[in-house]
Amino acid sequence: MKNDCTAHTADKAHNKSRGEASRAPGWLSGLALCAMAVAPATADAQLARKPSFYQQNQPLPGGPAAQLVPRPAVPASLPALRSQGDFDTLARVYDAGTTMQLAHVLFAIDRQARPVRTYYIDTPRYQLHTRFVRDTGLSPHAGKREIDRNYLVTDRRFLFGTLSWQQNIGTFTYEFWEGDQLTASLLRQADAQVKASFFAPVKFKTNSTLHERVAKEAGIDFVSQEALIREQPYMPMNLGTATGRVRIVDDASGLNALLPDDIAVLRQVPINLPPVAGVLTERPSTALSHVNLLAKGWGIPNAYVRDAATTLREHAGQWVALKVAASGYQLRRLTAEEIAALPPRAVRTAATGAVPGSDRAVKPDLRETRLLPLASLRARNSAQCGSKAANLGAMLAARIPSTTVPDGFCIPFAHYDRFMRANGLADRIARMQQQPGFASDPQLRQKALAQLRDEIVKWPVDAAAAASWRAAWQSQLGGGGVFVRSSSNSEDLPGFSGAGLYSTMPNVKTGDALEVAVKKVWASVFNPEAWEARSAAGFGAESVLMGVFVQTAIDSTNAGVMITRDPFDAGHPHVTYISAKRGIGIRVVEGQRVAEQVMYSSWSKAIQVLSRSAEDTALQLDKDGGVKEVPVEVGRNVLTDELVVRLANVGAAVKRTFNAVDQDIEWATVGDRIVLLQARPYVERRR
Repeated sequence: MKNDCTAHTADKAHNKSRGEASRAPGWLSGLALCAMAVAPATADAQLARKPSFYQQNQPLPGGPAAQLVPRPAVPASLPALRSQGDFDTLARVYDAGTTMQLAHVLFAIDRQARPVRTYYIDTPRYQLHTRFVRDTGLSPHAGKREIDRNYLVTDRRFLFGTLSWQQNIGTFTYEFWEGDQLTASLLRQADAQVKASFFAPVKFKTNSTLHERVAKEAGIDFVSQEALIREQPYMPMNLGTATGRVRIVDDASGLNALLPDDIAVLRQVPINLPPVAGVLTERPSTALSHVNLLAKGWGIPNAYVRDAATTLREHAGQWVALKVAASGYQLRRLTAEEIAALPPRAVRTAATGAVPGSDRAVKPDLRETRLLPLASLRARNSAQCGSKAANLGAMLAARIPSTTVPDGFCIPFAHYDRFMRANGLADRIARMQQQPGFASDPQLRQKALAQLRDEIVKWPVDAAAAASWRAAWQSQLGGGGVFVRSSSNSEDLPGFSGAGLYSTMPNVKTGDALEVAVKKVWASVFNPEAWEARSAAGFGAESVLMGVFVQTAIDSTNAGVMITRDPFDAGHPHVTYISAKRGIGIRVVEGQRVAEQVMYSSWSKAIQVLSRSAEDTALQLDKDGGVKEVPVEVGRNVLTDELVVRLANVGAAVKRTFNAVDQDIEWATVGDRIVLLQARPYVERRR
């Protein structure tokens, strides 16, 4: 077989002080890849952001070894850059020789000098501003407190910045650390100094919402971090490696044919996905889309690649080795010998319902048959009601200031168990699995599961049980609209999130509809994506039970999800990632439309915008039940700075509630209150 190799990188715009690009290490049991410069696995390739000041005290990748490369004699600094040659002489280059090549030069403006003096720094030699001012004698004895003043106060001596060439937009930009407390006066001074001493047009690049406000106040044209991210042709969502067969999926119907050893190239971002070996999408999504959460939970590589289907069409149906790195992705055809040497794929037979991982599901307590109100639920009730319902009770009990949890009650596992036993579910599953081709043909499996779900919804419910649901709905929740939500023993687990696998029935408004909704949630145990994901994880069908949480419906102004750490870089525990849209938050986690995304650092107090929502419609509750799409004002930000900080503080409180384990939290706003709708452990694996 021909040993074809495609090594792809993408333009980026970030200024992280790290080592020069290096060759990719060996991986995938020694399978040789095309040589390509690969950057360290940092969030900055995704975020196009300047390094945080706190990172300046961390060891620099490349370190002293990077300085062993012979360089001609270069001055420590220049007062101006009058040509491309001047810039190249002082520049440090990331990812040299790739389409992601990014050259940058640090600069320091000494505001106390008379006249004010600008220093363009030999950046490979002085990788940090502090080293330059100390080593050159400008401020040889400056301690941390004195250095910090140059980022935080108005009467600072220095303005420390970075000037770089942005390939995505074809222009030079200058910028400051996202936590820099710039003022309009300071920015005007910096703008004048840089433009007077640089040979080409240059724009200010904002790295926080504060910087955007200051630029507008100063009347200075700028390019935002969000605008640069929009131009990125590549975004790594989950780093990793995989081997598999390339399958190009043009529309949703093609998802049914995907197999566990496929590398799925998706023209659209689907709501759900069966287990696969890797994912490349043609449209960007958010870090908390269901597809990306599944990829993280499975530990598979996932990335946005512009024009992926066109670029990779030649590899369709071929076995390849895929690597998703921070700076780009690599794809190489396997040789015939490598294909023959691949180990047997155990996951190919996982769909038979084998149970090697069943002990990871919450062991159900079927003795509890009472409907349990939210106020009585605690973490221990996961054995009766599932983690989702139990966690809601724990958050209510934590009494987190300025938050609320909509009231509701749990229909415990025992009701599901009795219903399914009464209607012969075990025999029905056994017959289904014995159908010829069920284990090997995903499309046949989908049809069989759909038939089973239809049957479950038609099966009769015990009259006394159904009457108890209606009574609780009327007496506790006032007979108003409710969301009927899944809370199984195989979701929201420390090693298996189950995000998006099961069904939620929105805004159910009658007793008859409530009974049907409960059965539909029960039947969602046999959603194809749930069956495939559990099978790949080793959960057998007989080990799964479904609790149901019936919860008062709220017509939220805004809604979204957040993670209590940086989802792109585990080394940033002080960062909160927030994704949001107007209205009810269903679309946020679907991932089919890019939500508004921000990052907040409790260390720098900076808010960085990754994307703003430009939607002209939102989902709201329909008076007749269900949800409807309504027009909304275009151009209004979903997240204000004040709301971002409040959400981050609430996220930190939720994390403390669950023993400092990072959380994936669903939230909404109603008036000035933050409503908590779900909290689950944030699951991430890499392989």
